[in-house]
Amino acid sequence: MGKPMTKSQIIAAVAEKADISKVQAKDALDGLAELAYEGAADGFTIPGIGKLVKVDRAARSGRNPATGETIQIPAKTVLKFRIAKAAKDAVL
Repeated sequence: MGKPMTKSQIIAAVAEKADISKVQAKDALDGLAELAYEGAADGFTIPGIGKLVKVDRAARSGRNPATGETIQIPAKTVLKFRIAKAAKDAVL
């Protein structure tokens, strides 16, 4: 299995595929990330790739692995990424 692409490799690949400069590709990727951060609370979809969604986790009991003591884990809000079916089909 190979290593994941670095940000500069992604920028270079996007620039080449879209036939734009690396500066334009970097600006586009940075803009997409900024939009995702702003829209994540309501759900942000990247067509063909997936969706960022905010999920509320309920409080639950857990166990301290070091002592075996039962502890209470508080409720919290987390950000999840749901893969689009098209992306799953393309990769798997």
